[in-house]
Amino acid sequence: MKKFTSMMMNRRQAVALGLGAAATTAVVTLAGCSEGKEIKKDSDTKNASPELDVKAYDELISKGSTASDSEINASEWAKKVKAAGTLRVGGTKTSTLFALLNEKDNAIRGFDAGLYALLTRYILGDQTKSEVTQVTSDTRESVLQNDQVDAVFATYTINDERKKVISFAGPYYTSQQGILVKADNKDINGVDDLAGKTVAAQSGSTGPSILEELAPKAKVQEFSTDEEARTALEQGRVDAYVIDITLQTGAMVKNPGKYRLAGDAFGPKDNYGVGLPLNSDGVAFVNSFLKKVIEDGTWAKLWKICIGDRAGISQTPDAPVIEG
Repeated sequence: MKKFTSMMMNRRQAVALGLGAAATTAVVTLAGCSEGKEIKKDSDTKNASPELDVKAYDELISKGSTASDSEINASEWAKKVKAAGTLRVGGTKTSTLFALLNEKDNAIRGFDAGLYALLTRYILGDQTKSEVTQVTSDTRESVLQNDQVDAVFATYTINDERKKVISFAGPYYTSQQGILVKADNKDINGVDDLAGKTVAAQSGSTGPSILEELAPKAKVQEFSTDEEARTALEQGRVDAYVIDITLQTGAMVKNPGKYRLAGDAFGPKDNYGVGLPLNSDGVAFVNSFLKKVIEDGTWAKLWKICIGDRAGISQTPDAPVIEG
């Protein structure tokens, strides 16, 4: 995923200038090249569009595969979903690139939303038979523990602490932390510049602990949601906002010219997983599903529609290796 991260840093800077600016030249280090070898790539920001191609998205989901009866019957988790006739999902409705509610047709679309729509189709034969419960970083474990949902798709980082109370399928995506500041902020240009600054982070996310380790002199202020944190940034109540860089990119796509990314991605890799009940055999079932959508090219097509085309990134990243 180094290829993806490096490219995204440069193209995000172009996004911050407005999706529609003339193409810029970004210097990127491609995975597989010898250390230090750089290849120049022209970004596609001039062709980027912040609007999701609804027609292409819906068509892709409608072509998703369906599981055989034997595959479903081999999993108690899948059999439960099949018997209920609905996949209960813990998710969000406000993430521009991953799961955003379209008020015109009341449909949620994005990379996460596309994956759970495909999983719904895989089990039930109809991608519309899902029911979404809004979750925050603080409630993702509890909705699984209380059997309110069957699975959580919410840019959900896999870590050992969470694995004590729930299980994960995946990973299906990889990210790192990014620093979002207002476009006119010239003081913060990397993690070292956060010392003495008031920095927003989401409670329940990995951000606060990463800041504690890598920016110990920052004054961290925690918020329950992404929207609350960005509002604090807009109002000047915090100097910067730290969370997964994929979410920061979504904010920049939605609001071109309003923000900029201060420096490169930092911190450990965040592997996004599908949250499932602790010790559920749904892990094996969902992992098998994820492997299929990666191998048949659906994962790459979904990424292009939801992220690549909208942020002006022409080169599709490698999908992460599914564990188990």
